Amino acid sequence: MLTDNHDLSGIRAVIFDLDGTLLDTEKLLFRYWREAAAQYGYEMSPAQALTLRSLTHRLVQPLFTEWFGDECDYKELRSCRMKLMQEHIDRYGVETKPGAAELLAFLGEHGYMRAIATATDTERAGKLLKTAGLDGCFDRIVCASMVEWGKPRPDIYLYAAEQLGLSPAECIAVEDSPNGVISAHTAGCFTVMVPDLTQPDKGLMQYISAVCDDLTGIEELLIKHI
Repeated sequence: MLTDNHDLSGIRAVIFDLDGTLLDTEKLLFRYWREAAAQYGYEMSPAQALTLRSLTHRLVQPLFTEWFGDECDYKELRSCRMKLMQEHIDRYGVETKPGAAELLAFLGEHGYMRAIATATDTERAGKLLKTAGLDGCFDRIVCASMVEWGKPRPDIYLYAAEQLGLSPAECIAVEDSPNGVISAHTAGCFTVMVPDLTQPDKGLMQYISAVCDDLTGIEELLIKHI
């Protein structure tokens, strides 16, 4: 764990990203973005698929045009990816990340508010949480469609904190991807990265307050200040 040793005694809430942070679904997004692209005759590289993590839809279409040409229909590819991924989930269910249920219980027991800030739409977020058995655990669920700009802009974390009646400085943000980390840091949250598909590089470390191997590390950070 790396930390800048901030005092966390003023923390009143923890805001979680969803895919790859609470739920082990980022690997499915990675897989099915590439499969959907292949069905339309495009070769999406691993690096390109990783770039899409938590990225606001408004920035994805220009990327698809850059990668695959003007004829590429982002909405069609996205619908295909969603269909493939939902078929997988219907068959196999949704796995939570290690320590997710335990951390959420700890936060509730100690009076911390709990929220989600996700690029996923409201309906899908609700379904995923229900499938994973985590519905009813959160004070607020904030989706990118509720704000002008999604990640990596700070809008979603600013709005999530506002909905909780808190300042961003009173919130820990938990993220697994660079786009999410930048969003949370820019909003002013204490930003914890729990790496999923990739580790943070030197450039990303400037936006990170702490790195934890898994979600149990966040409980360890907070317990010192209870």
